[in-house]
Amino acid sequence: MTGNPFDFGGKVVLVTGVARPGQIGHGVARAFGAAGARLVLADVNAVAVAERAREFAGLGYEAEPTAGDLTDPDVAAHAIEAAVKRFGRLDALVNVAGGLTTFGPADGLELRGFDREVNINLKTAFLMSRAARPELAKAGGAVVNFSSLAYYRPMAPMAVYAAAKAGVAALTQSLAKEWVGQVRVNAVAPSMVRTPENVAAVSDPDARYIELDQLTAAVMFLASPASGAITGHVLPLVGTEI
Repeated sequence: MTGNPFDFGGKVVLVTGVARPGQIGHGVARAFGAAGARLVLADVNAVAVAERAREFAGLGYEAEPTAGDLTDPDVAAHAIEAAVKRFGRLDALVNVAGGLTTFGPADGLELRGFDREVNINLKTAFLMSRAARPELAKAGGAVVNFSSLAYYRPMAPMAVYAAAKAGVAALTQSLAKEWVGQVRVNAVAPSMVRTPENVAAVSDPDARYIELDQLTAAVMFLASPASGAITGHVLPLVGTEI
């Protein structure tokens, strides 16, 4: 390995779940853009993802928007096609799409809530990774998934979210073994990330957060040549939590 491993100049990075300004996907994509990456921005919200692409273009970043429900395999395949059509290659896939949407005791949980949590967190990561593998293999690229510290430290009443993120961790380790020598597959497992939405949603003034720049640095490391000897790892990120 020579040169700066965190210089993504000429590299193409696809980030999912980017629509909301100030949130994790937006922050991750912006960090890659600042490092020189050419970006593919994927989200279910077509209007918002187009706005993000215009925002990044104003910052001097090349950005291609693609929109649709990433729980649909055809939409996932289209996102990869958009990357290849615009930039001719794909070097890294970062599966941020997901989140905590189902919160409450398991006894009273509606199954549609269960299905949604598993679909947006686990199914999207599976479909996007599978669709991206051929192009990533050509580039010797990497997948970075988003698990959660809830996988390591499950809390009530978050059973479905914890289970979905545990699934992401297992998927990461399984795909890493299937694709060894072709595509590296790792994941981050952050605690609560300090974003405007997360801070507004938490009433505890003593809540502990991981900072967004700490998270983006870890993601970029796992997508970079600096982590070339690492695959199948789920990296816990605890920030100030002990």
